[in-house]
Amino acid sequence: MFKENNDTSFEINLGHFDTDFKTKVSADFDTRYIKPKYHHVPPERYAKYARAEDLAKVTDLSDGSRMFAIINGSFIFGDYIEALAVTYDLGIKEMTISTLSFSENNVDSLANLMNGGYLDHLNVIVSDYFFSHERNNLIRYAYKELDIDNRFQLSVAATHCKMTIFEIDDGRKVVIHGSANLRSSGNIEQICIEVNSDLYNFNFEYQQKIIEEYKSIDKSVRYNNLWDTIT
Repeated sequence: MFKENNDTSFEINLGHFDTDFKTKVSADFDTRYIKPKYHHVPPERYAKYARAEDLAKVTDLSDGSRMFAIINGSFIFGDYIEALAVTYDLGIKEMTISTLSFSENNVDSLANLMNGGYLDHLNVIVSDYFFSHERNNLIRYAYKELDIDNRFQLSVAATHCKMTIFEIDDGRKVVIHGSANLRSSGNIEQICIEVNSDLYNFNFEYQQKIIEEYKSIDKSVRYNNLWDTIT
């Protein structure tokens, strides 16, 4: 309690305030709330491409197929996309990836597909949060490695979607959707792989609108001048 004096000062009376906590607190009590077990997230360098390749080898890409998978986060999800293309020697007309973020490893993997003749055109939609934080690092790296012969577009929007869709040269249309971003998170993730034209066309339509509206590459500017323009 305190008493206010006429001079606006006050005094504090601790007479009824007991500070001897040590003798009053008992360790013998029950509680339903406990501290969760700590989970160590391994660095991305420990992710194994071979595990992504194992998943690719059991993926059914026949028309109309659907596969649901739980993955343990022990490999970079973006490597699975590369593994699918390489394992089945796919020729992909166009691929669109929606992801919150990506890593340098992801950029290298996608560049391998573009340079290796597996992928003709690539669109990547990332979150505006990621773009604002990585515009001078990973975003520049993506422009440098992926903006090949006007075959790449990077769009930035307020998105939380995690989806990869692509059309194969023979007409099959693949949709991969779930909780996983391109970069490994070390978490349990779920993904669904479907060869489904209707689902592909539905997602392709609205994603194309996002790509065009929020694109970051003006394709009317020749590639040779583009890097000088943005730097």
